[in-house]
Amino acid sequence: MLTAMFLAALILITVHSQETEETITYTQCTDGYEWDPVRQRCKDIDECEIVPDACKGGMKCVNHYGGYLCLPRTAQIIVNEREEAAAESTSGRNSVIRRTPADPQRAPPNPTHQIQCATGYEQSDHNVCQDIDECATGTHNCRADQVCVNLRGSFSCQCPPGYQKRGEQCVDIDECTLPPYCHHRCVNTPGSYYCQCNAGFQLASNNHTCVDINECDANNPCAQQCYNILGSFICQCNPGFELSSDRINCEDTDECRTSSYICQYQCVNEPGKFSCVCPEGYQVVGGRTCQDINECETTNECREDEICWNYHGGFRCYPRNPCQEPYVLTSENRCVCPVSNAICRELPYSVVYKYMSIRSDRTVPSDIFQIQATTIYPNTINTFRIKSGNENGEFYLRQTSAVSAMLVLVKSLSGPREHIVDLEMLTVNSLNYRTSSVLRLTIIVGPYAF
Repeated sequence: MLTAMFLAALILITVHSQETEETITYTQCTDGYEWDPVRQRCKDIDECEIVPDACKGGMKCVNHYGGYLCLPRTAQIIVNEREEAAAESTSGRNSVIRRTPADPQRAPPNPTHQIQCATGYEQSDHNVCQDIDECATGTHNCRADQVCVNLRGSFSCQCPPGYQKRGEQCVDIDECTLPPYCHHRCVNTPGSYYCQCNAGFQLASNNHTCVDINECDANNPCAQQCYNILGSFICQCNPGFELSSDRINCEDTDECRTSSYICQYQCVNEPGKFSCVCPEGYQVVGGRTCQDINECETTNECREDEICWNYHGGFRCYPRNPCQEPYVLTSENRCVCPVSNAICRELPYSVVYKYMSIRSDRTVPSDIFQIQATTIYPNTINTFRIKSGNENGEFYLRQTSAVSAMLVLVKSLSGPREHIVDLEMLTVNSLNYRTSSVLRLTIIVGPYAF
């Protein structure tokens, strides 16, 4: 059990004057206590509440009478409530100052009795308990390789910067095992470290970061462009030039002859440079690549009763209502043959119009379009087939599930060209119910492979 009791005496001093006798009484609490005006006595100060980060290293702060302790978190503290009350009640000192007209500033005489201070404290000239600085007096037991740190009522032995405690000894901290102290290389020293840089680099002013030594700034030997590398430099030429045999000077070159892939479509050589051009319907992006121009967004020339469909290298206009008798338009691109019309009994119930664009000479085989039933009826079987538009065998329809199929391109197509393929889904059940629907797919093959 940890206890601490600070004792103080009650001193009453009377002040006399020529006309009346004047007595001034004041109360002073010892170190670690403060006056409680409600209870009219000194109460303990909870340093664990008011001292920021009172304990270090994962220790817990435990308040006690007139001070606090830093203990391991597993420690158990037993507090004696009666001793706490006794400590608080005896921790104050009532003092009386005597003033006379002849000497109004004369300090009160020192009390003649001794007070009892807790361990780590001593009585001051003013008869209060004050902390003993064990580090200053040399009464600590810290090792020679440790640093003494004074605490309230005690002291602590800590390791100097760059060292850590291992048992009772202070051992060097290898900062090089705790990156990122150094940019390149770290050299550990007793209690410290320093950084080194690889060849071609030097330490910056912060002594941690490595900055490259730029040889090109000192004396540029290149005819056009100098690039610094580790410990050396290389020369490069502006676009349209190439290094001569001395690797210093530059000579003009025809970039269009060096490679047939420098431009996606066509290369045009110019003095000291080159440029790429694209065919009609495309624009140059990134200086070399050709990108399709969406004419439906830029120069839409379709009528109001038509829809604009962009494809690679151009655009086309298709009627907004593609339905042909006896079909009627029910939603966008969907035509239905009314069951009330006798002609419709021999025709597919619905025809849906779709459009897509592919590049010329596309790699085969390639999945290009998926057809899927929009309505699923119970106890029915769906089959898919290419009804028309596959006379040359360019396509194959692979059923992927009970309600879907994938159109596969099996022969490479060259553009510009337009294919219209009718994909039919036939639905039957055990009651001889039979219906079909057609998806009319218009495939526009662009003129180029891009």
